[in-house]
Amino acid sequence: MGTEETRGGENRSGELPAEVRSVPAEPAEPGGPGENAAPEQAERQDEQQDEQASHSGRQRLREGLWPPRVTRPQLIVALLLFVLGLGLAIQVRSNNDSSALRGARQEDLVRILDELDDRTQRLEGEKQRLEDQRTGLENSSDQAEEARKQTVEKERQLGILAGTVAAQGPGITLTIDDKKGSVEADMLLDAIQELRAAGAEAIQINDVRVVASTYLSDTDSGGVRVDGRTVGKPYRFKVIGKPQDLEPALNIPGGVVQTLEKEQATVTVSRAEKIVVDALRAAKRPDYARSSSQ
Repeated sequence: MGTEETRGGENRSGELPAEVRSVPAEPAEPGGPGENAAPEQAERQDEQQDEQASHSGRQRLREGLWPPRVTRPQLIVALLLFVLGLGLAIQVRSNNDSSALRGARQEDLVRILDELDDRTQRLEGEKQRLEDQRTGLENSSDQAEEARKQTVEKERQLGILAGTVAAQGPGITLTIDDKKGSVEADMLLDAIQELRAAGAEAIQINDVRVVASTYLSDTDSGGVRVDGRTVGKPYRFKVIGKPQDLEPALNIPGGVVQTLEKEQATVTVSRAEKIVVDALRAAKRPDYARSSSQ
């Protein structure tokens, strides 16, 4: 009784039997309110600290990048690094391409060759198109240059005919020595007409240029005026043209030379390889006529 009461008392005192004490306690379920409160709070604090650190880090990075403060040595180093990286990338890509081709199937290689052929044909077509365009531009430039040269030459020819520019070339010199004053304006006009008919391109009487509008008249003292200017004796014609045609045209029977000699004038015709016609006329603007292209 005493023993049992003692055991019962021990039991009542709160001590567990040995069998009960030996049973291991089950672990508490994770996520309980007591156990998870502190870690979650610590995790939130860590997140806040990380966020503040990242925010301050971004701010420092932004302040460091802007405004940019790049020196010349830094720029040179960056450029060298860029070139080095580009070369390495090209080399790696070429190695990868070659390794890929080594392991490719025959069908893939055939397809790649076909694509390369098509690309080559397109590039050849583009090359031909550009060459044709270049040729067209060169021809256009040549045509423009040729047109400019022709314009300059045409202007020079018109200037010679208009008497506004000097001229030189082969021709003849016709000298009429009228000591008795029997040579009249119509005789000199006949000489001019005969020379023009024989192909004279430029004519000068003494120091007066003969053009299409030139007129001759007699003076009261027995002389001749050319375009209103009195020319002295002897009358010296400087004519540019083909000498083989000009001289015979003056010496034909009943022509200019014989007519002048009948008036007891002395006529001399001499050929020359170079005749200079340097008497000029001022360019006159027409009062009413205008170019139809304006």
